[in-house]
Amino acid sequence: MELTLQFEQAVADSKNLSERPSNETLLQLYSLYKQATEGDVNGDAPNMFDFVAKAKYEAWSSLEGKSKEDAKREYIELVRKLKS
Repeated sequence: MELTLQFEQAVADSKNLSERPSNETLLQLYSLYKQATEGDVNGDAPNMFDFVAKAKYEAWSSLEGKSKEDAKREYIELVRKLKS
């Protein structure tokens, strides 16, 4: 249960960072969040001309097989690094 509380706090903290993370870091946050909350990627890949959606989909699909718990831990650690 503590992991879930830490994850929820990290999600809240990620919205109040002093600096906007790079696009690469934002994709990492997005994919870890999706893996932690939904598990492996589902649905069809977006249109190849929808670059943002495609990048998000590919980042999330790269985490396939990672447990929700591991994704939560990595998300928490990434937010901690961004806060410092």
